[in-house]
Amino acid sequence: MSRLRGGIVGCGFFAQFHLDGWRRMNGVDLAAACDPDLDRAREAAPNAYASVEEMLDREQLDFIDIATRPETHLEFVRRAVDKRIPVICQKPMAMTMADARTMAEEAAAAGVPFMIHENWRWQPWYRVLRERIAAGGIGAVVTYRFRMRRADGMGAEPYAAQPYFRQMPRLLLFESVVHPIDTARFLFGGVDTIYAHTARRNPRIAGEDTALCVLQHKDSGLAGIVDGHRFTDLRPDSPPLGDTSVEGELGILEVTPAGDVLSNGKLVWPNTYKHGYRGDSVRATQQHFVDCLRTGQEFETSGQAYLHTFAAVEAAYRSASEGKAVAVADVEHG
Repeated sequence: MSRLRGGIVGCGFFAQFHLDGWRRMNGVDLAAACDPDLDRAREAAPNAYASVEEMLDREQLDFIDIATRPETHLEFVRRAVDKRIPVICQKPMAMTMADARTMAEEAAAAGVPFMIHENWRWQPWYRVLRERIAAGGIGAVVTYRFRMRRADGMGAEPYAAQPYFRQMPRLLLFESVVHPIDTARFLFGGVDTIYAHTARRNPRIAGEDTALCVLQHKDSGLAGIVDGHRFTDLRPDSPPLGDTSVEGELGILEVTPAGDVLSNGKLVWPNTYKHGYRGDSVRATQQHFVDCLRTGQEFETSGQAYLHTFAAVEAAYRSASEGKAVAVADVEHG
């Protein structure tokens, strides 16, 4: 592969971050875009289409980027797999565990590369955390905590940038807290059990808007906390949307609301990123996808691998409903 020719499906709010990433990437041409609003598609790429079918029939593409709402993902992934076109698909992966399994299994059976666009683990401060944990600077990890915060869930018109959030029957875990859950998996390995408490504070929305989860990890038995709501800012427009602490036997690592990394209270990595989405993590996710297409290496968040993250979120919902810890494997393989 010399230059890759790609197409994007969906040109809405979050897709703009995808478009920015593709436009700044060497060796990639975003040749086509599909959106029901043709004007948006025309702004995104030279060749604009109103339907996925037409775009896939008329274009010779090396990959497609699906940046639409999750209820469309199964259909669009299937269409790409039928054409043997590699896919990167925005999270949430699907609406149900059954649909997520179907997507992963059909892509694998067809030999079509399929990756979920889960960009939080690509935020640079978490890559630094992983390196420092692996280097042993804080010794064996004892526990951790993610706090996810953003003050856009209050008032009569919450989630102004994505107002469809208001009608979603499952919201915070499904759309937001999935990010630190996947990042915990990236840093500390697969999740064994999860215990979750959820609530809805704002009566203007349909789903839950607060969540507190206790995750226990496989093999190590390590337990940590993921704590999320969207009612306060730890710092206005905090790049990590919150903060993180990892406690070890020899010290503590922290990601501050500014995205800096501290070790035992001392700055060891300053966040100097100014461009792109939250540490330019969208572009980094896309770069990983392209690099793996070129080399044949496995994606970190392949469809098959990401089933574990999806199952952890499903287990959290089951836990909140049943009031007890739930084994993620029971959901993933049930």
